[in-house]
Amino acid sequence: MGLEKYRAKRDLKRTPEPGGGRSKKAKSPLIFVVQRHKASHLHYDFRLEIRGTLKSWAVPKGPSMAPADKRLAMMVEDHPYDYKDFAGIIPEGNYGAGIVEIWDYGTYMPLDLPEGKDPETFLISMLHKGSVKIVLKGKKLKGEFALVRLRKADEKSWLLIKHRDKYAVEAYNSELETPKNSPINKALAVPGKKPGARSGQTAKRAKVARASAPVAVPERPGGKRFTLRGVGSAAKVADPIRPMLASPDVQPFDDPDWVFEIKWDGYRAVAETGGKNIRLYSRNGLSFIDAYPDVVKELRSMRKRMVLDGEIVAMNDRQRPDFQLLQHASQEAATHLIYNVFDILELDGKDLTHLPLMERKKKLRTAIKDGVHVRYCDHVEVRGKAFFAAAVEQDLEGIIGKRKDSIYSKGVRGRSWVKIKNHRSQEAVIGGYTAPRNSRKHFGALLLGVYDKKKLVYVGHTGTGFDERLLDELMALMKPLVRKTSPFSSEVDANQPPVWVEPKLVCNIKFTEWTRDGHMRHPVFLGLRTDKEATAVIKEPMTPKVKVRKVDKTVAAPDQARSKTVLATRMARSKVQKSEEVGPNERDVKVGRNTVHLTNLNKPYWPKEGIT
Repeated sequence: MGLEKYRAKRDLKRTPEPGGGRSKKAKSPLIFVVQRHKASHLHYDFRLEIRGTLKSWAVPKGPSMAPADKRLAMMVEDHPYDYKDFAGIIPEGNYGAGIVEIWDYGTYMPLDLPEGKDPETFLISMLHKGSVKIVLKGKKLKGEFALVRLRKADEKSWLLIKHRDKYAVEAYNSELETPKNSPINKALAVPGKKPGARSGQTAKRAKVARASAPVAVPERPGGKRFTLRGVGSAAKVADPIRPMLASPDVQPFDDPDWVFEIKWDGYRAVAETGGKNIRLYSRNGLSFIDAYPDVVKELRSMRKRMVLDGEIVAMNDRQRPDFQLLQHASQEAATHLIYNVFDILELDGKDLTHLPLMERKKKLRTAIKDGVHVRYCDHVEVRGKAFFAAAVEQDLEGIIGKRKDSIYSKGVRGRSWVKIKNHRSQEAVIGGYTAPRNSRKHFGALLLGVYDKKKLVYVGHTGTGFDERLLDELMALMKPLVRKTSPFSSEVDANQPPVWVEPKLVCNIKFTEWTRDGHMRHPVFLGLRTDKEATAVIKEPMTPKVKVRKVDKTVAAPDQARSKTVLATRMARSKVQKSEEVGPNERDVKVGRNTVHLTNLNKPYWPKEGIT
């Protein structure tokens, strides 16, 4: 199951597709993925992980949950394991040029696996026999399926068939299950007709089949309101845009095809400007309009119609992002807030999500002017390792790596954006608290959990990170949520008798490492997260800590038009690109379109901070 055919068909320097080489975690479940691909013809790619690669079939009409539909599936070359996360644009002139999006994903196992038999060995034997029976656990595809090779055709022709089980339906159309904000749908859009729509009984049966499924409808302004510390009384906005997400923690790296931005320690926020009523809201649609009036005022002054993506942070007296300060920002007008904008999704009514990242960044830079509370978030090219070292020196949260040619995939967590963390942090759900001891009031420690397969798993408790104000506010939020039974599926090792609460509140935790029994060591409470649903909180994988070299000052250089006190938040504004050295203490540096000759690079301007 080599990748020779895969690589022979592609010029991996010209396409964002992965080249392979990354191995999966040992003993982790087998995965499957279905990618919707608009190339010369629209089709679906069905992929199963076997022995470190993805066995792949092109399914022209898409998978079906109806047993009566026997979908033709043409076997194609094996794809690398990394391909499971690929979504984006394959440029013209390359094999498979077009748009790729992830339609479904999950885990799977062979059906009727003999006791003691290795699953992948069993799958390979089924492949050779031409009959692969599997059980899928996906978002859309669930239950038993079979891949059957057609005997009278060549070895590439197979059928993908749904078994009749509790998940089976009478009629199914994969095109009616595409995401609302699908970039492929926008490319295929015909006025007055939804892409993939069918007329007659098929569409009618599909509509009836989905009618009983629960649908989450966001509350419109004026509807149900929520009161959470740090956001005040906030409404759910109608039809919020779900921002693109970064994949879990990776090691710092250098790559000419990537750019690197600061990982801000705040609230992710989408802003919609230029209309009569602007909108500013969290990643789960919670309005920030009343919470951050200074930011809103500057957004209102922008006449262009834009959809912006960024992060709201609160700055402390050392001009560093401070998540705990952000918690009280809505009640303390003196808190210095900054909305760092790093992407633009729409401009003057035109959708920009299909453009490569660098084109979007150029449009964003010209579309907004830096103010006191709204600023453009710049980047550093190529030199991720040096930029990460600068972030570590300034004690920042970390950095974000982004592919230069990546499109913006709303609501998708893909591999074209990655986190590179300095601090070990984890979101956690509060499932209870313990009684206070000594002079502490209200509670002693919070009992924390994360979700694993819809079950809340206990991951430890924290009794540090609170002041009197936090104790008062947290207790006021937890009291109405008190329940009689534990919400955790696993045993809780509390040092005091517990009081259980409904798992509704999400918090940020800083810690040193995971213990062998899956608990956080030395957890410290940082603040509540009002921008994330509790059920979305899972354990994030952590990469080993790396020893970083002494910071490269050319990468960390601040914008000289600003004072040294804003160094940490303006690091990325330098946009310094390494060029040939013209002397032991001189350098030509490219800044935008200009070349600047720098001398006396070793001269200390701020000796205390070590900045030359």
